[in-house]
Amino acid sequence: MFRLTEYMHQLVAPTPVRLRRGAGPVKPVVIWNLTRRCNLRCRHCYTVSADVDFPGELSHDQAMATLEDLGRFGIPALILSGGEPLDRRDLFEIAARGRELVRMLALSTNGTRIHGENADRVAETGFDYVGISIDGIGATNDWFRGVEGAFAAALRGVRECKTRGIKVGLRFTLTRDNARHLPDLLKLCDDEGVDKFYLSHLVYAGRGDKHRGEDAEHDPTRSAMDLLIERAWAAVSGGPPLDIVTGNNDADAVYFLNWAAARFAPERVAHLRDHLTAWGGNSSGVGVANIDTQGRVHPDTYWSDYTIGSVKERPFSELWSGDDRMLAELRRRPRPLKGRCGACAHRDICGGNTRIRALQLTGDPWAEDPACYLTNAEIGVEQAREVTLAPFRGKRHDPVHRFG
Repeated sequence: MFRLTEYMHQLVAPTPVRLRRGAGPVKPVVIWNLTRRCNLRCRHCYTVSADVDFPGELSHDQAMATLEDLGRFGIPALILSGGEPLDRRDLFEIAARGRELVRMLALSTNGTRIHGENADRVAETGFDYVGISIDGIGATNDWFRGVEGAFAAALRGVRECKTRGIKVGLRFTLTRDNARHLPDLLKLCDDEGVDKFYLSHLVYAGRGDKHRGEDAEHDPTRSAMDLLIERAWAAVSGGPPLDIVTGNNDADAVYFLNWAAARFAPERVAHLRDHLTAWGGNSSGVGVANIDTQGRVHPDTYWSDYTIGSVKERPFSELWSGDDRMLAELRRRPRPLKGRCGACAHRDICGGNTRIRALQLTGDPWAEDPACYLTNAEIGVEQAREVTLAPFRGKRHDPVHRFG
């Protein structure tokens, strides 16, 4: 996750670079898919959820035991997700105990269930943040979400949260079919007093893999970043506040650094680069982990084809601290990147971007990320192919586990 507004602040009010301290693996932010059940049918759903009960999901006792282990392990944050997490009957029991065990507790939801008693219970639980997914204005959102009226119901959820003083954000997955809605969504944030806006680049997983042809072309992606940077600059320059973050394309950080280099003094840009290098970009298997509905542990939510182990058999803390080969490779710095990613002058910032896209398209997790929208000149690559300005529409490669 690239925290655009946070790093924009470094250009106007610099602070010391924070370096990681201590030995051993980083304690990750854990994204926990509590259930695959969901009342919507989103076109880019990475869990391929549906409005039915799925067998094999963690029992209440298994979930609570896992929660205790996460607390003892000292994870910094827990994000409860789905499917639709509010469709799990014991969500609020899990959330209440999670509130006692972790510093930061968040809820990732489609927002349509947050009203009435549910909204009251969300507020009483004390979530630090509620992220509500939305994919456009009105009928466009409903088409992406597969249910008529989904936009109105999600907006009601936003308002119910704001009424109760809950920090709320909108989560938006950018594709070529909804990119035009980005200005209106940012205006919606201002109109509704939304605290945070998260733009997710499409990842080729679940139904998102089937719809990869809808991935935003590179030019619209750059336009979207220009708009977000402009809005973030307004936020740190005395305009309406809005915390803007992006996800699943760590090239965003390099694009932002190049924007800053064209406008600020070299010493200020160097300071920004130090912060971005300390951040290090893609955090799959390092600072982020996923527990899926079946209890399987993955390097992040999109690595469903690679499993480290199951919390039904071993505690998460043991799995994360063990000798898994893929985790060891993901934690290498520098990573064993190939192609443009391997030659990139900024790989210490983006960490090679989103490895699962390379894996899905080539069978090799260390191949170049096809969604990098930066030109060779922008990444300091002279002898490599130029970035294309159209989405990939080729054959899907079987994601075989070829990690050498």
